[in-house]
Amino acid sequence: MKRVLITGAAGFLGSHLCERFLKEGMYVIAMDNLITGDMRNIEHLMPDPNFEFNHHDVTKYVHVPGELDYIMHFASPASPIDYLKIPIQTLKVGAMGTHNLLGLARVKKARFIIASTSEVYGDPLVHPQTEDYWGHVNPIGPRGCYDEAKRYQEAITMAYHRYHDLETRIVRIFNTYGPRMRLNDGRVLPAFIGQALRGEDITVFGDGSQTRSFCYVDDLVEGIYRLLMSDYTLPVNIGNPGEITIGEFAEEIIRLTGTDQKVVYKPLPQDDPKQRQPDITKAKEILGWEPKVSREEGLRITYDYFRNLPKERLYEESNHRGFEGFSDAK
Repeated sequence: MKRVLITGAAGFLGSHLCERFLKEGMYVIAMDNLITGDMRNIEHLMPDPNFEFNHHDVTKYVHVPGELDYIMHFASPASPIDYLKIPIQTLKVGAMGTHNLLGLARVKKARFIIASTSEVYGDPLVHPQTEDYWGHVNPIGPRGCYDEAKRYQEAITMAYHRYHDLETRIVRIFNTYGPRMRLNDGRVLPAFIGQALRGEDITVFGDGSQTRSFCYVDDLVEGIYRLLMSDYTLPVNIGNPGEITIGEFAEEIIRLTGTDQKVVYKPLPQDDPKQRQPDITKAKEILGWEPKVSREEGLRITYDYFRNLPKERLYEESNHRGFEGFSDAK
């Protein structure tokens, strides 16, 4: 039986990856420090004899007994509300965490994949974004802790590939959505749906003309799986090229939820990207992948998930469980 280590396993995307690799007949070793992850995302997997969970911070030394075939490094705060509150831990998981796991992959002779991000392109001057675009990033702005952590993560991964001949893969993930997102994580889709369910006005930052491209999580997981199993070592964009303005998206959410909230506008945060759309030519050509789930269908599934949550979940605040223990990361 193949064995895979998935970091960030109790997060939104990590939990879906755990499910997928169990379905592929692999033994899944899940790892998370639960700063932003939630055990509720993976509790349904705990009885599976081919699943185990390790509560561990990958910025510390990582030890996994036995053989490993694959290491998937998906641990990181992934939304502005998270990485603006814990910027040093965000940098550490991208730098020290990636270094530790690359060392583990080298010892275990495991294939290694990192979750990079469209944020490596920053506020792009090229549209749509192709993998050969180097980006337009402010390294000392408030978002720099996340953007530069991911850019460093890509650089050290390629260094290990070239110097140690390690098998590596890099997936650049664009905006993704689906069940198990946190309503309080600050990203636009759960923020809008959460506001609609609570009867609050929909808050749009900026004038609403900035764009995003939303990919349903099942499509994303399929793309990640195909990339991991491919022999392609350079970065690949995985996302849905269906672009929409944030203003239009707010109206879409109001129609979906059947609510009559107003849309209110607030100033755009510093360095917030104005456009975000993946060029997925490489994914199509190399992986035979493109998204299948329409935004209409994906939003319906996601909304059904959110509206069936216990009412108290609608009012949970982002508290970064366990962060107090990281005294050296404050």
